Amino acid sequence: MIGERPDKYKAIIFIGAPGCGKGTQGGILAAIPRFYHFSMGDAFRSMDTRTPIGQEFISYSRKGELVPDELTVRYFKTQVDARADLHMFKPDIDIMLLDGIPRSVDQAKLMEEHIEVLQLFHLSCPDREELITRIRKRALKEGRMDDASEEVIKKRIRTYEEETKELLAHYADRRTDINANQPPIKVTHDILGEILSHPEWQEFAREV
Repeated sequence: MIGERPDKYKAIIFIGAPGCGKGTQGGILAAIPRFYHFSMGDAFRSMDTRTPIGQEFISYSRKGELVPDELTVRYFKTQVDARADLHMFKPDIDIMLLDGIPRSVDQAKLMEEHIEVLQLFHLSCPDREELITRIRKRALKEGRMDDASEEVIKKRIRTYEEETKELLAHYADRRTDINANQPPIKVTHDILGEILSHPEWQEFAREV
């Protein structure tokens, strides 16, 4: 039925170190019909702390405690459902491009109730110096001088690698490594090539 919400949202996950271009690629692909880009970072930044779920986040922050994965995933679900209700995201015909979630295997397992992961793209940046340069430029452009420090940048990259090692292994059967050191248009070309050859995408495309 047109407009009927599926039990699970079809999704493609983007994972990569800070500065690898996840947001850039998500934005490019979102301009193509049948893709919807969801950035968890943007969702957090726009959070209304006056709402009940916003107050839950505040309570953990005040105590200096980490936010439980269950709460993060619940917030993700409310945000996606709200976009579906507003017809910004049309889950019966759109594939969601996830950026910034899941961040751990525990989150990934909790999200299995809500999403069907078709593929995971690991935007790999083997040239660390290029990655550091990108992050520094972005930090300076946004006026975040503290984040422009090479020491801070290297620590962020190490933290990312430690946090995502198990996550990448968890999705090993659906994982594709993309060289993100290439020009953005070449990265987009490689991603689209993989998506177009994916059996489930071909089936999904025929249905819509």
